[in-house]
Amino acid sequence: MVLETVNENLCVNKLIATKKDIIMIEGDMIVPDSKPDILNTICTSGVVCVYKKEVLDEKVRMDGNINTYIMYLADDTEDKVRGINTSLDFSEVIPVPNAKEGMEATIQTKLKAIECKVINGRKVGIKATLEIDIKIYAREEVEIVNNLPNAEGIQMLKEDLRVNSLVGMGENKIYTKDNISIDNIDNLAEILKTDIAIVDRDVKVSYNKILAKAEARVKIMYLTEDNRVNSIDTKIPVVGFVDIPNVTEENICDMDYEIKNMIIKPNAPEEHSIYIELEMGVSAIVYEEKQINLIQDLYSPCENLEFNKKKITTITNKQTRKEIKQIREKIEVEGIENKSIIDVDVNPVIEKQDNMGSRIVYTGSLEINFILSNQELQMEVRNSKIPFEYTIDGVEEAENVNSRLDMEVANQDFIIQDGGMVTSNVDLVMNSDMYRNTNMNIMNEIQTNGEREEQDYSLILYIVKKGDTLWKIAKRYGSTIDDIVRTNGIEDENRINPGQKLFIPRYVKTGIAYA
Repeated sequence: MVLETVNENLCVNKLIATKKDIIMIEGDMIVPDSKPDILNTICTSGVVCVYKKEVLDEKVRMDGNINTYIMYLADDTEDKVRGINTSLDFSEVIPVPNAKEGMEATIQTKLKAIECKVINGRKVGIKATLEIDIKIYAREEVEIVNNLPNAEGIQMLKEDLRVNSLVGMGENKIYTKDNISIDNIDNLAEILKTDIAIVDRDVKVSYNKILAKAEARVKIMYLTEDNRVNSIDTKIPVVGFVDIPNVTEENICDMDYEIKNMIIKPNAPEEHSIYIELEMGVSAIVYEEKQINLIQDLYSPCENLEFNKKKITTITNKQTRKEIKQIREKIEVEGIENKSIIDVDVNPVIEKQDNMGSRIVYTGSLEINFILSNQELQMEVRNSKIPFEYTIDGVEEAENVNSRLDMEVANQDFIIQDGGMVTSNVDLVMNSDMYRNTNMNIMNEIQTNGEREEQDYSLILYIVKKGDTLWKIAKRYGSTIDDIVRTNGIEDENRINPGQKLFIPRYVKTGIAYA
């Protein structure tokens, strides 16, 4: 006979697979006829755009490009600094075991390195190292049995759990464009370098929509017609919506941004501005916290029970934190004396993560590239590193916590001091996302299948072993926790010790215990 049950629905966002990979992207570029020959390169930078991603069986495909900027020293009588721009296209198929078509994927890309090699004065080879972090998810609706209203005599082991149930997932495109003003005295000749980062991220819930708010921080270095190098650092608002039904302000939202396409070009010289257009992809995963009273196990001293049982893994204790990490250091940079800082690239990198006790400790460094100019306006690049440590305190059982840390450079300031020292002031926004995995036993199709075999009443003397609980002992001998507690005068049913002697009452066919 199938038993009546009280059920509750839970939506699990199952993490099916993860894959971290390094891919190498290479290509050649011919210097346009309008540009002078290359004597040597000064620096190479790039902005990654991923305009298509697709989950296939056992693999993920990515299509995109790296908008590459090469600043070089021209091979002419004036030794001018010049710049060229190209698009380094890529299409990569990355093996990911257990991935299936139709599953969802989050993909984070990071340009770890990009370099340029002069093949001859009219041709350069470009090599980029791209770090890929892939997570594959599958949505599963689970029906949880949390009570048996008319099941007299059935023993149930219940556990109160707070879990994060998936509300929904969605994505959208955001388009933003602006004209960035430069100094009125500058007649822009060409763009030498561009960097774009998504910063100041924020999430708001409104009318079954997720409002995604952020800013694109744009740094552009350019050459003027009178052979001066200047730069501009500005922010462009990025605002859009992702439709997800039934979201509330209490929900937790994971939001990811990626640049899909970009256009950057100078306007007419008399406008003293640069036109920027960005196509952004924004994706949201929304969770709600649920309190559930889950049946982990059950049995009947009187009857045989049959049920299906499976184990699922979901997440719990999901939380986000946002803090500012201030880094104030003096560093020695060789060959920086008597130079002017034109631009500084700051790349924060986490090198090690330790989860211990009640804290998570990240050890990393700031990879710093100084672009410098001397009195003769000759350009060069110097590199340095600043180590740092960041700690998240107050994390319960930190060793069992999964965490992800995203870092944004909010502010930076570098001043050259006497003796080749540089005063460095950097503010990092540390965005941390933490959660635990928890396993749950899910039961369904619970039914009785006849009475237990008849047996004589008895009291069994049992010696507690390591790992025993009263539930395990009672289930093994067809008794109940209440009867074992009463028979043995146990004060706390959750505290029994190895070597302890217990009398276990056994049952006859009628299911009546005799004490």
